[in-house]
Amino acid sequence: MSFARTVLGDIPSAELGVVYAHEHLVIHGGRPIEYQPDFDLADVDKAVAELAPAQALGLRTVVDAMPCDAGRDVLMLADIARASGVNVIAPSGLHHERYYHDRHWSVRLSAVEIAELFVADIEEGIDELDYNGPVVKRTPHKAGVMKIAGSTDGLTARDEVVFEAAAQAQQRTGCPILTHCEHGTGALAQIEFLVRHGADPAHVVLSHTDKIVDRAYMGEIAASGARVEYDQHVRWGEDRPNGTLQMLAWAAEDGLLGHITIGLDAARQKYWKQYGGSPGWAWLLAEFSDRLRAELGFGDRELRTLFVETPGAAYSFGTVAAGTG
Repeated sequence: MSFARTVLGDIPSAELGVVYAHEHLVIHGGRPIEYQPDFDLADVDKAVAELAPAQALGLRTVVDAMPCDAGRDVLMLADIARASGVNVIAPSGLHHERYYHDRHWSVRLSAVEIAELFVADIEEGIDELDYNGPVVKRTPHKAGVMKIAGSTDGLTARDEVVFEAAAQAQQRTGCPILTHCEHGTGALAQIEFLVRHGADPAHVVLSHTDKIVDRAYMGEIAASGARVEYDQHVRWGEDRPNGTLQMLAWAAEDGLLGHITIGLDAARQKYWKQYGGSPGWAWLLAEFSDRLRAELGFGDRELRTLFVETPGAAYSFGTVAAGTG
């Protein structure tokens, strides 16, 4: 039986239900908030309240995407999961180099050493101190995804070390990989590199690729066996065509909806109603789903593919490579 690893324990993949595939429930301190104070999401009560309207519309699982030492707080994620009843998948991994200081361990360790840290998050429990100091305090809350970030048009030398580490850790644990594609670019280079280093594309999700409205680009990604995550739908505005809707229309025509997951990537207070922002977390299952029905003719089957079946398969743990488990 396939399973997913949530912050409160493993569950059958079939119990994930409706999934928001790339989110930010908690960003608690760290370099990201120094850059953008609007990233400060460190209130459990607000998170639970923000989830409630989406839960009422069917939301069951949230994939958090803030990795090691960049504002991750596993104890807060666990508190949100307990208080809300939503399944929360917590991340290991590493973000962009800009979110760490210039002598951070992420730019000084080898791929093998970084992989060991990822594996420990996945198999033993995420560090309460978020790998931010000389002491590690393992919690009972394990990582169920590795979030890693690529650069414009591909991978830098530093990115390659992190991507190799994630591929190694996936071979040893089966843990899914979620990537950031800068400006939507570099997805093909990312998946080629990961697969070359032993990753299973069926358990790799490439984020933000709907920033590039290119039918052939999506087709090439799907041909690799990987999945994508679309989250630009709310960001196109009213003064230009909605590229995400166009990409989804093409995908439906091409039989590729099984390669697409949907998220909001609401990493700023300005997107949360609890902070006075818009559109709020319920938007995906309300206004956006209504547009999919009205403008693209999607029905329950297509919405189930996007929100349940594809993320359920992508965020399940895969097969452990022989001799690595």
